[in-house]
Amino acid sequence: MHPLLRFTLDLFESNKAPAPVEPAQAAIESIATDKCVTTTQAPLPGSAYRHPRANREALLCNALVAFEFKRGKRRTIGFSVGPQGLVVRAPSWVPLREVDAALQGKSDWIVRKLGESVQRVQQQNAQRMTWGEGTTFPFLGASLTLALNPLLTSKPRGVAAGTLHLDEQTDTRTLRLALPASATADHIRDAVQAWLMRQARQFFTERLDHFAPQLQVQWRSLSLSNANTRWGSARTDGAIRLNWRLMHFNPAIIDYVVAHELSHLREMNHSARFWDTVRSVMPDYADRRAQLKALSSPRWD
Repeated sequence: MHPLLRFTLDLFESNKAPAPVEPAQAAIESIATDKCVTTTQAPLPGSAYRHPRANREALLCNALVAFEFKRGKRRTIGFSVGPQGLVVRAPSWVPLREVDAALQGKSDWIVRKLGESVQRVQQQNAQRMTWGEGTTFPFLGASLTLALNPLLTSKPRGVAAGTLHLDEQTDTRTLRLALPASATADHIRDAVQAWLMRQARQFFTERLDHFAPQLQVQWRSLSLSNANTRWGSARTDGAIRLNWRLMHFNPAIIDYVVAHELSHLREMNHSARFWDTVRSVMPDYADRRAQLKALSSPRWD
């Protein structure tokens, strides 16, 4: 591996589709090469990947990639692939020809990751929620159907009360909200989100209390995230932040994220020691991690 290279891919993928951008202007620098590393996942014919802040272009394995290029005080050339596209960072002293060569050397990795990102966005768009009576959405890995019931008692501050009902004969679950049939889609969405966040705080707290003693750590506070780029984070002061959208996934996946963040209270890195810490309470963490990467949550916007 080139001593200057560092490759990163955010574990916690965004739920937000990349913003549309105009075709690259003439001022954008272009790189092209006839030499291409064979890809393990070929790009779609005519496919093009454009970052909304693109200032350079490259032809990588027959795919036009417009990426954001940044220079800064760093020691390595870094590639990161996210929902908006490719970002390349390089030390201020590294000549462009070395950056270009590094791009070509990892072209198949870059195009494969970009393709996976596009597929995730397409899946998320297909899962865009339409809020109303009978809407279904995933809750703890199973389907939950929405029913509006204005006779339910409403909670203070205008928050609609929600009651979870399980029909044992049909094995179906229904969330009954204290809203009239005339409620707008936005009102219903906000009520469901508020209910999910209440469930998330209770469920996450239980799982943090379950794993913390096993890891011999102590968490201090829990906050709920609505981030588009990650599922969780941890600080050295014991503050844990978890994305409430995790409540769409089955408990085994949530447990992985909880154990992952608690393990950071012992190792604030992703070193071998960190993964050994996760493994100590979750021997199959790698399988759960792979499942999380393959999942996408419903679109709420």
